[in-house]
Amino acid sequence: MKAVRIHARGGIDQLRYEDIDEPQLRSSNDVIVKLKAAAINHVDLEVRAGNVCAKDSLPRILGADGAGIVVSVGAGVVSVKPGDAVCLYPFYGFGHCRWCANEPDRQCETGTLSGKHPDGTYAEYVRAPAKNCFAIPAGLSFEAAAAFPLVYVAVWRMLMTHAGLKPGESALIVGAGGGIATAALHVAGGIGARVFVTSANEEKLSTSKKLGADHVIHSKTSDFAKAVRGLTDKRGVDVIVNCVGGATWAESLAALARGGRLVTCGALAGSLPKTDLRRVFWNHLKIFSGATGTRPEFRRVLNFLVSSNRKPIVDKVFPLKDVRLAHKRLEEGKQFGKIVLRIDE
Repeated sequence: MKAVRIHARGGIDQLRYEDIDEPQLRSSNDVIVKLKAAAINHVDLEVRAGNVCAKDSLPRILGADGAGIVVSVGAGVVSVKPGDAVCLYPFYGFGHCRWCANEPDRQCETGTLSGKHPDGTYAEYVRAPAKNCFAIPAGLSFEAAAAFPLVYVAVWRMLMTHAGLKPGESALIVGAGGGIATAALHVAGGIGARVFVTSANEEKLSTSKKLGADHVIHSKTSDFAKAVRGLTDKRGVDVIVNCVGGATWAESLAALARGGRLVTCGALAGSLPKTDLRRVFWNHLKIFSGATGTRPEFRRVLNFLVSSNRKPIVDKVFPLKDVRLAHKRLEEGKQFGKIVLRIDE
């Protein structure tokens, strides 16, 4: 089969489009999926560069997100059958720790994402646990079905499970355009929250407005905390999604209302921002981490997509062989939504 692997850590030149053996069933609970599409995530760039999983064995097929057709199943599988169109929950728990015993295996002490330890989805076929295969919601293309799993389940965990965002509350999304930001815009807007979006890119602000953002703030021409205060009668917003970090962290805390909640699962602009802890406890603020949610949360995302009739935003689709161009686009921050790889016959 055709696949994209890395044989060494480094830049986009390490991505190799090559022929390798197809995966085989290893356990009675495994399935083999013929992939039609896979999505690019920032974690793929980090694994490729060696910033995470640097000591893991190589070569490695990257990719956490994928969608395709089940082609074979293990003897113990009853939840899916050959011919089913599925999208893949991307987290692998290994079933040996206290978390796995109680189902929320996203907190598994030895678990990992597809493409970090087990081979991922930049390939024509992938082996996966049957419990990670979910029916694609009606009306979604394979490209759209590959675009949502990792970012949408992370956003659901942050906004709904942790922050408890409610209809009528306000949510600020720092940095429009990325997968997390567009998923947060969909989820927050879909439940009836008042949505604010920041960006230094005028085009991304315009697109956010078209997609339902109530207020957009240009972060290069204004202090977004002051802008938010001005738009909320000095109150601030109830929830902030900040996966940017860096200088935006202190500004985000300043934009929160009393009792506000900040959620994060990334730090693209820096992981060691200054924090005035007095602002946190004086204003009764809460800060939550995100990362991938559980399978029950993944089911809630699927139900949300069906009930809200919303479709994940696909920025651009590249053939699998053009994976280097796809990584380059993500590295340069040109995307609005998810960059997807089309896996040809």
